[in-house]
Amino acid sequence: MAVAPGLFTDSDPRDCDLSRSLVPPSWGAHPFGYDLLGCDYAAQTIYGTRTSMILAVVVVLGAGAVALVLGTVAGYAGGALDAVISRITDVWSGIPLILGGIVLLSGSLDRGLKQVIVVLVAFTWPPMVRVMRVSTQQVKELDYVTSARALGAGPLRLLRRHIVPNALRPLVVFASAYAGVLISAEAILTFAGVGLQRPTQSWGILLYQAQDRLIQAPHLLIFPGVFLVAAVLGFVLLGEGLQRHSSHRD
Repeated sequence: MAVAPGLFTDSDPRDCDLSRSLVPPSWGAHPFGYDLLGCDYAAQTIYGTRTSMILAVVVVLGAGAVALVLGTVAGYAGGALDAVISRITDVWSGIPLILGGIVLLSGSLDRGLKQVIVVLVAFTWPPMVRVMRVSTQQVKELDYVTSARALGAGPLRLLRRHIVPNALRPLVVFASAYAGVLISAEAILTFAGVGLQRPTQSWGILLYQAQDRLIQAPHLLIFPGVFLVAAVLGFVLLGEGLQRHSSHRD
């Protein structure tokens, strides 16, 4: 299947020829050059974009769902339930994302996209829970929530109609910027040899394969690295833009 025809290249990422192994970039049809197996590196890099983006989006949605439930319950209920959820969140957040990923993934023989997503979700929900908890606490004290409660609205109606829709905005802003961190985390884990494996393609895998050919073929490291940095920066700017928009609405 050809990838992104007309964008950098119209080559098939599976069309490889060992006679083209490590051919450097040219200004013609192959601006990124070729990898060790003679595959067009622009096609490989663009094809890897799909995996990295899917991983970031799915992890954000998964961790966001956990945060939505736990953060809302803790922020609205308060008291002992809030204390229990907060202490569990604090303890779990004490485990660094990269260290936790290395420990769990290093013992797995099959490290596909699903396995890496599950591990990243397992270690990325605590900061989102904190954001959702604080946001819920702030929203539930607002005048329109107090008025709805005085008019007889029950907890479920308050949460569904008034609290959750408005408390979600800070979580969405945070998650948008945090997606860049997740892309970097996948690349770091894969570069360390415990992340994604072939036949899955990602920027992390390309960087991992490039480390032994850095002097001979520096283009193998440069191009996926540039795409990775650009994606992280893009998500950070997205989060900042959403934050400014949210502040203007308030």
